[in-house]
Amino acid sequence: MAGRNFLFVPGPTNVPDRVQRAMVVAMEDHRSSKFPELTLAVLNGLKQVFKTETGTPIVFPSSGTGCWEAALQNCLNPGDRVLASRFGQFSHLWIDMCERLGYQVELLETEWGEGAPVERYHDALAKDKDHRIKAVLVTHNETATGVTSDVAAIRGAMNAAKHPALLFVDAVSSLASLDFRMDDWGVDVCVSGSQKGLMLPAGLGITCVSRKALEARETSKAPRCYFDYGDMIKANATGYFPYTPSLPLLYGLRESLKILLDDEGLENVFQRHAYLAAGVRAAVMEGWKLKVCAKEPKWYSDTVSAIVVPEGINAAHVIDVAFRRYNLALGSGLNKVAGKVFRIGHLGDLNELMLIGAIGGAEMAMQDVGIRIEPGSGVAAAQRFWRSHDEIPKRRVARSEVVYASHSTGSMEGVTA
Repeated sequence: MAGRNFLFVPGPTNVPDRVQRAMVVAMEDHRSSKFPELTLAVLNGLKQVFKTETGTPIVFPSSGTGCWEAALQNCLNPGDRVLASRFGQFSHLWIDMCERLGYQVELLETEWGEGAPVERYHDALAKDKDHRIKAVLVTHNETATGVTSDVAAIRGAMNAAKHPALLFVDAVSSLASLDFRMDDWGVDVCVSGSQKGLMLPAGLGITCVSRKALEARETSKAPRCYFDYGDMIKANATGYFPYTPSLPLLYGLRESLKILLDDEGLENVFQRHAYLAAGVRAAVMEGWKLKVCAKEPKWYSDTVSAIVVPEGINAAHVIDVAFRRYNLALGSGLNKVAGKVFRIGHLGDLNELMLIGAIGGAEMAMQDVGIRIEPGSGVAAAQRFWRSHDEIPKRRVARSEVVYASHSTGSMEGVTA
């Protein structure tokens, strides 16, 4: 098919050209005296992304799922009780892992489309007078339903209950896209991956561990080897890894961190995601007259929108037509919402015009399968929103462009320098 594939699943996301170029490197000795420069640059940059002064970033050659397992096996003992809520496919999968590894799960079943139930967390912790619950699990951004939860409020509930449990957070589809504050929110283990907000291919499990979590590791008797924090921390201290790392991905990660931290700035990244997501929601609700899966505005995710299709329509057909006819990749509905929603991922390296392509393609696919929407309505609604909200910092214009503009027009009016 001519043209490029429009990738709008909520991960993997588009990899910037300069990150792709950074990954095209010759293989080298990962035990050379020069290699620590790369390792330390990556780990120091990640501390800024996690917003931590005291936490320890760790990079595993894995996916975020490996970091889920690492959190459990490093910080808990066999048979320990954990408190978790299930409100989407990825919170479900972490709970499933807990059960398969032999941990006792105190489960807070929650309607899909809502976020982590703060009050119920508090009540469960307040009742746990013997402190049998050793860890609290929460998914910051539930990718399956397009729902973001309030991690700071969960920490507040733990503090109000005066409970000493560890706080584990899945930030796979939120880190480097939504505001995340490891230290301020008292997070003990944050779990993420390379293929979403960090704008890389899949293959790196990105995690950060608090001092309290590392202290818990000292008394943990759970078996671990490949995912042992201790092995990683010992090797990383000198700039190395306990086993062979992925050189191309580490070079790519160093470049993506430069983009996020130095070129765009992390706060601008968050602002851009909020601005772009609001345009997508305008397309869905104002243009198409459809609903998102998130039940209330307080749950709306700025990295992915799950769009609910009308009764009698299979959302999988929308996704299939979008891919086969228009070369557009949309996210599918998972588990309880399979066939009921399709998802537009709006995170990572993207802008308004890229999203207009996704919105326009989704419109055509929906019409092709019989959903009655006004052609162009979603695109127009998104355009109206973005044109009326000047929230993105203006592009810095090179001096050569300013000179050209002044010579061509005889005026400097309207030129941003």
